[in-house]
Amino acid sequence: MGAVTSSSSAPRAAHAPKQDRSRATRQRLLEAAVACLAEHGWAGSTVSVVAERAGVSRGAAQHHFPTREDLFTGAVEYVAEERSAALRALPVQGRAEVVAALVDLYTGPLFRAALQLWVAASNEAQLRPRVTELEARVGRETHRIAVELLGADESRPGTRETVQGLLDMARGLGLANLLTDDTARRERVVAQWAALVEKGLG
Repeated sequence: MGAVTSSSSAPRAAHAPKQDRSRATRQRLLEAAVACLAEHGWAGSTVSVVAERAGVSRGAAQHHFPTREDLFTGAVEYVAEERSAALRALPVQGRAEVVAALVDLYTGPLFRAALQLWVAASNEAQLRPRVTELEARVGRETHRIAVELLGADESRPGTRETVQGLLDMARGLGLANLLTDDTARRERVVAQWAALVEKGLG
């Protein structure tokens, strides 16, 4: 009877299919890589550091991501997917709220982690083309979602530039927020940009 009880209360992970455990390990590694990039930057984010934070062996980490570049490119792709998912999850609302939500994406830890990889890619020839391609794809996706959320008609002259200007502004605010808490000034800037976007999109 005791043996039966012990078996039934064993951790579910012990009985989980190998594929599910592998997927969970990969997810932990990506989340740990994002956190390490945001907190320690590229120089302080080695595969060993990420593996330790994720609670897995270095060998397990390298099974999923053979090189450091694979790991952190995967991490930024994960960041991009999270950013896109956050955008898609926004409820239908006014343009001012959409502008604020877009800025939030560029001032949080996901953007901070992505920025660390951009800095590394500017100095790492092996990493640069991978990150450049990825960011181009992310940029197109973010622009498309922003157009949809803002209800913008890109057949109208100037509309595309208005949306892109908003995203560029949001990125700039994210950079400004890296060194100091820029919340108070940012709120005023976002309010003004919301008004400009409303006027520009008609």
